[in-house]
Amino acid sequence: MIQKPKGTYDVFGDYGKKVLYLEMLFQSLIEKYNYEFLRTPIFEATELFHRGVGETTDIVSKETYDFLDRGERKMTLRPEGTAGIVRSFIENKMYGNPSMPVKTWYYGPMFRYERPQAGRYREFYQLGVEVFGTDDPLMDAEVISIAVNFYKLLGLKDVKVRINSLGDSESRSNYREALLAYFKPHLDKLCSDCNERYGKNPLRILDCKVDHDLDIMKNAPKMSDYLSNESINHFEQVKDYLDANGISYIVDDTLVRGLDYYTNTVFEVEADIPGFGANSVLCAGGRYNHLVENIGGPSTPGVGFALGMERLINVLEASNISLNIENGIDLYVIPMNEIVKSYAFDVTNKLRMSGFKVELDYMNRNLKSNFKQADRLSTKFVAIIGEDEMANDYITIKNNITKEEDKIDTAYLVNYLDEKIGQEDYHEECTCGDDCNCDGSHNHDCGCNHH
Repeated sequence: MIQKPKGTYDVFGDYGKKVLYLEMLFQSLIEKYNYEFLRTPIFEATELFHRGVGETTDIVSKETYDFLDRGERKMTLRPEGTAGIVRSFIENKMYGNPSMPVKTWYYGPMFRYERPQAGRYREFYQLGVEVFGTDDPLMDAEVISIAVNFYKLLGLKDVKVRINSLGDSESRSNYREALLAYFKPHLDKLCSDCNERYGKNPLRILDCKVDHDLDIMKNAPKMSDYLSNESINHFEQVKDYLDANGISYIVDDTLVRGLDYYTNTVFEVEADIPGFGANSVLCAGGRYNHLVENIGGPSTPGVGFALGMERLINVLEASNISLNIENGIDLYVIPMNEIVKSYAFDVTNKLRMSGFKVELDYMNRNLKSNFKQADRLSTKFVAIIGEDEMANDYITIKNNITKEEDKIDTAYLVNYLDEKIGQEDYHEECTCGDDCNCDGSHNHDCGCNHH
């Protein structure tokens, strides 16, 4: 039997419904911020990721899926979303957009060859945002607020931000020299990766997963001691905006992020997640003011973040947060014999095009089995169509909860279902509690995680 590749998984059933729900919820939120969807190819020129993500990163040096296409061109399955978005921004000349900033969001699969483990796969899905054209600290705060508000909408507890500044070019240059001087006498105590990073990008040594507990790492110079006045001012303004928005944060001098392109603000969003211990990071991002220029575009500031769908679902399950996913259907249609199938099919399609969620019996079940199927599908109403119904142009409708039956003229069926299903939805009591702002029904989205 042919099986799926190691580090991948199939999406279906309840898990698939969760994925679609979370994607739609994120889309609904991000559109309120006036962000536009942008999709890039799953594979790009290998050079893009070497220049964009960075030669010294673990992603590029160890984890990318690289291949030669039939034209002997070097291609790579995208390991992250930002570099491709930047390439699109440049190639499509979005920098000429008079309505700056350009605010985008994306969702799709990424690929990294790493050891599969719980919540980590070789093919994984990311939601993210990228903004170009402004260096205003207010945009840093807005991007952070999107992630925080998304997690709060889902009902996660104690959502807070861990934040740091990596400074501008001047700050990073001064800090680089300080790190080179500091680590030089300790290279024999560091792993081989850190020794390689020493010559290429010593800042990446601080992100080492092997040596991070060593005293020489804990006592390394702090970026905050080398920030320029401009970088300090930028960072202070970001924090002021977060304060004004009521967003909790912790300044963490050790936070550097694992990608080479970050400048100034970097952040991680975390929450109180049962069973996750210290590993509570939900998403991460930051500012990258030189990435567009490095990839071949004009000097353009940028900022963004990304979150993993798989980790998000694991976090929601660990936190016992249920999503408001509608599993039932509005109507289940039962054709009583072959003669009425075409008529039943026509009725079904017209109802679907009128906005109802309708299923039809395709298995030629008997009436008893069909009612069991209707229960399995959690249907609200059952439509029974026999030869008499077809001849006289009416439908026998049975309420699958009360078991009451009505004979409804086919021309009035849409209005009937609109009225009945609307009443059912309105009278379903809200159980969100005192903090809910809705009108007491599930017709109104109050913004809490129960709706």
